[in-house]
Amino acid sequence: MPNKPSAEKELRKAVKRNAANKKVSNKMKDLVKTSLKQVKAKDKTVKEAYTKTIKAIDKAAKKGVIKKNTASRKKSRLMKKINALK
Repeated sequence: MPNKPSAEKELRKAVKRNAANKKVSNKMKDLVKTSLKQVKAKDKTVKEAYTKTIKAIDKAAKKGVIKKNTASRKKSRLMKKINALK
């Protein structure tokens, strides 16, 4: 446990930030997984889900949950798989 008041406050802030980042990260991961399942099932409605997934990935990158290049890589790989359905 922290000894100083400022350290206690930083701990509280870290817990809040961790919870917020976890929420964004989990949403992004869930959307990516569902999109990949749709691709595997050769579902034609994957295009609509793709826009939501890309939005979540971009938000995660903007908030610093994932890095910019990681976001680009995830989007690129997902799009490659979606385009292979055609």
